Amino acid sequence: MSDAKDTDKPGGRKPLTLKRTTGAGTVNQSFARGKTKSVVVEKKRKRVLGPQSGGAPTRTREEAKKAPPKSDRGLSEEEMQSRQRAIEKARAEEEERRERQRAEEEERERRAAEDRQRLEEARKREEEEARQREAEQARAKAESEAAEAEARVEESREKPADKKPAQKEAPEEEGLAGAVERAGGRVKSKKSGGPAAPKASPKKRAESPKRRGKLTIQNVFEDDEDRQRSLASVRRAREREKERREQGGAGSDKQARDVVVPETITVQELANRMAERTADVVKYLMKEGQMLRANEVIDADMAELIVEDFGHRIKRVAESDVETGFIEDDDPEEKKKPRPPIVTVMGHVDHGKTSLLDAMRSTDVVAGEAGGITQHIGAYQVQIASGDKITFLDTPGHAAFSAMRARGANVTDIVILVVAADDGVMPQTVEAINHAKAAETPIIVAVNKIDKQGADPQKVLQDLLQHEIVVESMGGDTQVVEVSALQKKGLDELTEAIALQAEVLELTANPDRLADGIVIESKLEQGRGAVATLLVNRGSLKRGDIVVAGTQWGKVRALMNERGQQVKQAGPALPVEIMGLDGAPEPGEPFAVVETEARARDLTEYRVRMVRDSQTGGGPSAAASLEQMMTRVKDKEISEFPLLIKADVQGSAEAIAGSLNKIGNDEVRARIIHQGVGGISESDVSLAKSSGAPILAFNVRANKQARELAEREGVEIRYYSIIYDLLDDIKAVLEGMLAPEKREEFLGYAEVLEVFNISKLGKVAGCRITDGIVRRGSGVRLLRDDTVIHEGKLSTLKRFKDEVTEVKSGQECGMGFENYHDIQKGDQIECFEVTEHERTL
Repeated sequence: MSDAKDTDKPGGRKPLTLKRTTGAGTVNQSFARGKTKSVVVEKKRKRVLGPQSGGAPTRTREEAKKAPPKSDRGLSEEEMQSRQRAIEKARAEEEERRERQRAEEEERERRAAEDRQRLEEARKREEEEARQREAEQARAKAESEAAEAEARVEESREKPADKKPAQKEAPEEEGLAGAVERAGGRVKSKKSGGPAAPKASPKKRAESPKRRGKLTIQNVFEDDEDRQRSLASVRRAREREKERREQGGAGSDKQARDVVVPETITVQELANRMAERTADVVKYLMKEGQMLRANEVIDADMAELIVEDFGHRIKRVAESDVETGFIEDDDPEEKKKPRPPIVTVMGHVDHGKTSLLDAMRSTDVVAGEAGGITQHIGAYQVQIASGDKITFLDTPGHAAFSAMRARGANVTDIVILVVAADDGVMPQTVEAINHAKAAETPIIVAVNKIDKQGADPQKVLQDLLQHEIVVESMGGDTQVVEVSALQKKGLDELTEAIALQAEVLELTANPDRLADGIVIESKLEQGRGAVATLLVNRGSLKRGDIVVAGTQWGKVRALMNERGQQVKQAGPALPVEIMGLDGAPEPGEPFAVVETEARARDLTEYRVRMVRDSQTGGGPSAAASLEQMMTRVKDKEISEFPLLIKADVQGSAEAIAGSLNKIGNDEVRARIIHQGVGGISESDVSLAKSSGAPILAFNVRANKQARELAEREGVEIRYYSIIYDLLDDIKAVLEGMLAPEKREEFLGYAEVLEVFNISKLGKVAGCRITDGIVRRGSGVRLLRDDTVIHEGKLSTLKRFKDEVTEVKSGQECGMGFENYHDIQKGDQIECFEVTEHERTL
């Protein structure tokens, strides 16, 4: 009955079995409120490995032993054990492999954790250093503000009449803290609209960091209407600064630069070269106690300190090093290409130079009509029928030609010497020949005016022989072309001669490089500024290039040819007119294109300083005076004395030149650079300047322009009216160039009797004069066993204790040598004097 009740209960259930139970039992299970329940527990046997069939019971060990051997389908006990051992061994190896992998994984995790920890520690250190720096800056700012506030409090105490009534009632001992507390109360009252009701004491409120952030010294003494920067604004600014530093931590680290610093440099230029803000450099100088503005000049030592403190590397250069590399060396031959020849037309006045130039321009097949070209500049380029191009230079008076050669920048390839067939060789013709020879430029003689009555070309060729111009028809190598500029005869032959000479010269240049060349002329035009005519020697000049010419520089804003047409670039041997320079350069100055504006400024500033120093230094640096010529002679720089002679008539000039050529010997002689008739011109001064020679003027004078040029260039002009005075002066100069003749004169002998050691004088020889006399200051030779062991000067000569000038034969004296003390008893002393005798011619 009880069992039936139990099964009928909602919570009761029968035990469930899946297999046959081998043993059973019941367990009482207790619940809350005294309820219990019986639970049936089943117990199962472990399954024994072994072959079984049809659910038969497993055999015991004894039965297995008695059993017959296994069949083909069963396994013996030994095989089962070996299999078990193999399984266990495999399990052990698998476990060992897993353990090894687990250890490696743990090692990797440990290393990653250590790396993360190091990075975290580095970040914390950087944040801590940043916080310390900000705290130090805030502390310094607070201290300065407190000191300023205290000073204001002291000032307010000294002026009681200026105080407000409420401040008068406050005790004087209240000081800064009380003022700060009152200001804090006013600020809070204003924000809340009523009286302040602080929860903390005034002292704690004044010391609160939040209050310190919101309250400044100006709040203490200014009116309530003045508001200061809030703490939130300060916090935002600090966060922005922190973000800027974090963002620029890797990408915007200051890059160390190689800063080139000359001997002097402005603060602004130094900041530009360091790629730093000029204001930062000025602030740095203010911290160092140097109140300098951006445009002030500092020396190289101060610039070195600034560069190193800003974390850069300095490269100091001498002031003259800025010129290095301005005009680069010659280019490799494989980069050179043929270029047109540059031709200069020279000759006497009214011999037809201008007419010949106009006729040559008419041969330009590109220009169209003859005479339709407007020549804007002093040089132009024409293209002849054969396709060849020729560049002509118009150099009236040869001034530009002389200036080019004087500055070492001669760009002329060929000189056309124009000689009128009716006049023959004239003074300026000879001058042109001398210019061409000095420049080592080949000459083509153009005999003009052959159509004129009385023309004699053969007489011209005979006259040229006197000046070492030998034409081809006479066995020389100088080409001669007979032309008529008026009738335009012989122009083709002249252009062919120019082309042939250019082919012989093999003129080449590299067009693929930065341009350089020479300044032909320059001027200032209203509305256009400085306009310079340049002749390109190498490279290609383009618009936008930075050009330096003399003391001027600028960026090329326009390029125009001789016809006034805009061109994109100018190659070798092409003359162009440019605009953009900051001034008009001197004709004959070399120009070159530089890479940067800073380089251009350095060059021009250095040249301006050199010009200023030469002007304030008492005259030109390369003055060609007789005194300086003597200095150069003493330094053995020259053995010839160059001269330039101008006389009133040709007979006087020839007489002076002939007389000067007779003066001299194998060591020295006079060299006549040029002799001419007429007054001294600017061309003569330029030639004398380039040759380093003075001008000898015989019964002629220099015009105003020549005098000013001579003073500016430092060329000496000596005026004579008597030919013998001129010859005597030059003879004296040549004699001064001769080294004086030295002659040795014997004085006497002395024998050393004893040697005394004197503290102040060293060793002094007690001697007896055996022959002649001995003078103080004379030369002496010390003889030992008839061998000279020392030659020097006698510094001490005493008779008894008195210093004497000379001692005669038979007397005794004390003698001391200059810077020599190795004297022994029995030595012989030979005394002599050396005299210089001037040599004469």
